[in-house]
Amino acid sequence: MNLRKKITPLRILGMLIAVVVIFAVVMPYLWMLLTSFKSTPEIMKNPDKILPIHWSINGYIKVLTRSPFFIWFTNSLLVSVSVTLLVLLTSSLTGYIFAKYQFRLKNLLFWLILASMMVPFSVTMIPNFLIVNKLGLYDSLAALIVPMMVSGFGIFLCRQFCEDIPDSICEAAKIDGAGDFRIYFTIILPLLRPCLAALAIFTFLESWNDYLRPLIMLEKVDSMTLPVALSFFSTQHGNDLSATMAAAALVMMPVTIVFLVFQKHFIKGIALTGSK
Repeated sequence: MNLRKKITPLRILGMLIAVVVIFAVVMPYLWMLLTSFKSTPEIMKNPDKILPIHWSINGYIKVLTRSPFFIWFTNSLLVSVSVTLLVLLTSSLTGYIFAKYQFRLKNLLFWLILASMMVPFSVTMIPNFLIVNKLGLYDSLAALIVPMMVSGFGIFLCRQFCEDIPDSICEAAKIDGAGDFRIYFTIILPLLRPCLAALAIFTFLESWNDYLRPLIMLEKVDSMTLPVALSFFSTQHGNDLSATMAAAALVMMPVTIVFLVFQKHFIKGIALTGSK
């Protein structure tokens, strides 16, 4: 009885739209994954068939043996993890300072940080490249890590969460003899855990999927990260569709694992950022 009341035409329409959206989002990824298990002649001969007739892992073998894939993977992992850890540190520390301390030009500096979020990367691309080149970091992984170690969005998010922490907790810690850094490490950081989890996921995914910045900052093949390396590999093996699809699947695999493992934090993070 209750079930009949719940099934309304509007609900059915919403479910149909959701199914269509899910199909449109998942289908390209599923097609890429299944195509990677086909041979190139089979892809050319039966382009309309989704499931492989003869399952093959030759594409993966070619990617892993004919390219420095593990070097590219290590580069991407090193850059993404380093950027994520540095953004968590700088964002939580700066957000804590803006939320709990009073100093001159505080509001002006915070508004400047907010304004920096409105500037697209295409505008700052050339200045960033010139600064990195002057610092002697061009064509090194540091060229991707140093400019990304501070996030305006991360500072804004942490500051909003720190403002919700009662001042009385910090004052009680100071009365007990705790210094500023001890309060930050022992009180503020544990309370910011949900915020930092969401920020870590967003930062890692953004850094892992970044294509334009590594394309500008890196030159050597061994210095490339996976998104740029995938484009390079596709150019070098344009006729081998099986290997190209296998390379694309390998690039997407770590991000997919991160999403599946941390999907609860990912959804919660979107809800938290929206509510803040």
